[in-house]
This record gives sequence, C-alpha cells and structure tokens, in this order.
Amino acid sequence: MKLYGVPGSICTTRVLVTAAEKGLDKTQLQHIPVDISAGDQKKPQYLAIQVPALQDGDLTLFESRAVIRYLADKYEGQGTPLYGSSNRDRALVEQWLEVESHNFNPHISIVLNELVFTMSRGEDPDTKLVTTHYERLDRVLDVYEAHLSRQKYLAGDFFSLADLSHLPTIFYLIRVAKKPNVIFRRPHVLTWWQLISNRPAWKAIAPSIMTVTKQPKTASTSA
Repeated sequence: MKLYGVPGSICTTRVLVTAAEKGLDKTQLQHIPVDISAGDQKKPQYLAIQVPALQDGDLTLFESRAVIRYLADKYEGQGTPLYGSSNRDRALVEQWLEVESHNFNPHISIVLNELVFTMSRGEDPDTKLVTTHYERLDRVLDVYEAHLSRQKYLAGDFFSLADLSHLPTIFYLIRVAKKPNVIFRRPHVLTWWQLISNRPAWKAIAPSIMTVTKQPKTASTSA
C-alpha cells in the first residue's frame, strides 16, 4: 500500500497513527511525501487522487477518516483492535467518529486555520471568527466532559478509532495554536487526552506534526 500525503499534515498524521496502532511497517504501508512548497499538489497525478490518498492495488481512497476505517477493517486481527470486540463496540465507535467529524472538527478546524495557517501566511487572523468557534468548541467539549466522566474512552473502556481521530487536531490546538484551556480545564477530558496522547503509536508519530511550525501550509484540516 502507498499513502500519498503531506508530511506533518493533520489528515496524513491521522492515517499514519492508525497504521502505527496496527503495527504496519514501511514494507506494508509506504508514505509518499507530497511537497506543497514545491507545488506538488497541483500536479495532475495528485489532483486526480485528492491527497491524502491511499492506494492498495486497484483501490484508491481519499478522505482520511475513510482511510483509517479501511485500515482498521483490513488489519482487524493485527495490532490494536480499533473497533473494539463486538458489534456494539463498533456501533459506538462509528457514533463517536461522526461526532468528531460533524460536531468537533468544524469548530477546531476553523480555530486552527485562523491561528496557525492564516498567521503562517503573514495575514491577520479573524479574531471574531476564532472567538465564535472557540466558544462553540467549548460547548461541544461540555458534552465530552459529561460523557468521559462515566467511561475511560469515547466508545467505552477501550481505545478506538474515535479517540485516535482527535489526536492531531487537539495536538495542534495545544502545542501550535497555544489554546489549551478548553482541554485543560476539564478534568475528565484532560485525563482522556493524557491517556490517548501517551500511547506509543502517537508518541512515535507526533514529532512529525511539528513541521507545521516551519511549513504551516502543510496542515490541511479538511479531510
């Protein structure tokens, strides 16, 4: 398999962490870097596949959440069981993946776009937009705090794709955008974050995301 993706980007990182949790090595999944500073993303071969994209034989998949689902299924019996161990577990994982995609990501991605990527281009962030979406993210995390007061992880007492999918964006929020308060002031969300961010797979992959501080345009939050 080959993964075409921008090094250090949020979406590429999401896929690479999934691969690490599944114990895939470079012979099983080869990362082909796409250099947007050189305009690679405008080349016909990359426009055709919408990076980040996974190629597995004659299958090409784009959208990082689709890719991580595919890897979790394909390597179900290998590495971390990212869908749990039952149909019930899987349904709850899918539920929280939807929450991440539709309720959490729209707000955190706007905050990151303004505070990291807009500023990286030498432009002033839209502070009103940041405030609006940071407040909305805050309200979403009220739901997370209540939920995580009753269980260890989002889908139950096991680490899953639902937790994993939050890793890159929260890391950016804390380490790059320097807006950790929505995480740190909630004890159950903070405990959850400490659990998921201390996993060996994430600790092996996370350093690559910091390249955004040198090449911020590499970090799309859209897929």
